[in-house]
Amino acid sequence: MTTKLGRIAELARKHPEMQFTSLAHLLSEEELKRCHHGLAGNKATGIDKQTKSEYAEELRTNIANLVQRLKQKQYRPQPAKRVYIDKSGSKKKRPLGIPSYEDKIVQRRLAEILNSIYEQDFLDSSFGFRPGRNCHDALKILNVYLENRYTNYVVDADIKGFFDNVDHKWMMEFLRHRIKDPSFLRIIGRFLKAGYMEDGKHRQSDFGAPQGGNISPILANIYLHYVLDLWFEKVVRKQCKGQAYMVRYADDFVCCFQYQKDAQHFYRALKQRLKKFNLEIAEDKTKILPFGRFAKENAKRKGISKPGTFDFLGFTHYCSQSRDGKRFRVKRKTSKKKVQSKLTKCKEWLKTNRNKGADYIMDRLKRSLIGYYNYYCITDNVEIVDTYRHQVIRLLFKWLNRRSQKKSFDWEKFELFLRKFPLPKPRVKVNIYNLRQELSYIL
Repeated sequence: MTTKLGRIAELARKHPEMQFTSLAHLLSEEELKRCHHGLAGNKATGIDKQTKSEYAEELRTNIANLVQRLKQKQYRPQPAKRVYIDKSGSKKKRPLGIPSYEDKIVQRRLAEILNSIYEQDFLDSSFGFRPGRNCHDALKILNVYLENRYTNYVVDADIKGFFDNVDHKWMMEFLRHRIKDPSFLRIIGRFLKAGYMEDGKHRQSDFGAPQGGNISPILANIYLHYVLDLWFEKVVRKQCKGQAYMVRYADDFVCCFQYQKDAQHFYRALKQRLKKFNLEIAEDKTKILPFGRFAKENAKRKGISKPGTFDFLGFTHYCSQSRDGKRFRVKRKTSKKKVQSKLTKCKEWLKTNRNKGADYIMDRLKRSLIGYYNYYCITDNVEIVDTYRHQVIRLLFKWLNRRSQKKSFDWEKFELFLRKFPLPKPRVKVNIYNLRQELSYIL
């Protein structure tokens, strides 16, 4: 963090009600050049089709011109290029908005400034896209709430199309709580109104914050900080008769309650709260679930064989016991949707690239597995991940044998091939019970 941003962060921390009146000057030539150098050069281009290397050819002139337009209020972001990517575990596509290169530079600097202010305001329940926090941290804190607190009910909630329904008026209203610099707010407002290009047509609305830009994650966190986090902390928890906790990662969140009535009241209130800000829950993906140390006994009394499960951050959470059977344990396994989605992608890649060299194919598979292990190899889940590895090996065997009309391998020869090009085996990468010191204060 630069000295100026450090000073802003310090002021924001010491004075929670302070409004910052002078921020636009932080979009200086020096800082924008630094943001340019910090951007990756291999990312997809926006509607201008300009790459980092092309922009760098006349860097000094380009940045000077950009700063001049910012100062003279003539800078207008270009519409983002709308593309669609596969949505994990679904046949639906997820929309992404790819900004033009110059807009990426400005967005990166805006995000830095916003983070320096709002990191001091964000609550401990928020984990998504925040420095020093990640998905595994969210899972660890949630595990403490489920195992060591009086959690008997879980509200597994999903906001319907959150990024497509962010209300621009509310967004600007939230920003004004902390920012009173009209020039700075004008730039953010123009980004929100820039819209996107799809099929050669410019589409614009008063709703939406396209995923894909550097500024989208921090804007999403600011929006949900006011809509959800503060409301849960200041209103919901105070009205509950028992304990209540929330863990949020971007627009995905789980709430834990001691009493069923508190969970039911929250579920009803949540609908009204989101409606006020032009959001709604996806009712088919939102549920109140008996969960916790007494869930198994309660399920038996109701004639149900076992308690229900819920998915959060790619893992299915389920009630279980310690190895000696004396203690309640929450365990996690990779959700079936995530496994199937990943296998489908692996199959398509092998099908397309099966005729390439063995070195290339096996190196790519190895790197893919290591990335998969780094996320999914957590406590209790290694066996499931190893099953995934064996499924990948079977796919490899199938598609290597389709390189020509003649079968390349029988299983014995294939095992020799795997000895020459071994694929790594999974082992625990993340201990769910090992809380980092920086997070232990939350509890």
